[in-house]
Amino acid sequence: MIKMYGIKNCDTIKKAQKFLINHQVDFEFIDLRDNPINKTKLQTFVDKLTWEKLINKRSTTFRNLNNKEKNNITLELVLKNPTLIKRPVLVMNNNDIMVGFSEKSYLKIC
Repeated sequence: MIKMYGIKNCDTIKKAQKFLINHQVDFEFIDLRDNPINKTKLQTFVDKLTWEKLINKRSTTFRNLNNKEKNNITLELVLKNPTLIKRPVLVMNNNDIMVGFSEKSYLKIC
């Protein structure tokens, strides 16, 4: 089963969920606020995606970081501020990871 990580009130999460439901793709949603990811899982995301792809630089949380933090993203910083993670993060059955939502990308998993 696909795991979708995000925050339930995020508009992009809602679009992604609607798309998967409409295409009859089973997924489990994990809210990063209710069920924070652990350091090991976050490190897996970073290893597969890199910080550049994983961090949402348009988020209010990122904009509120000081310059030192913006230039030195760490596991601890992201674990304390899960809204820094671009949403959604999809982890497929084969452990491939996708971040963000685009219909074109999502059609590949349908």
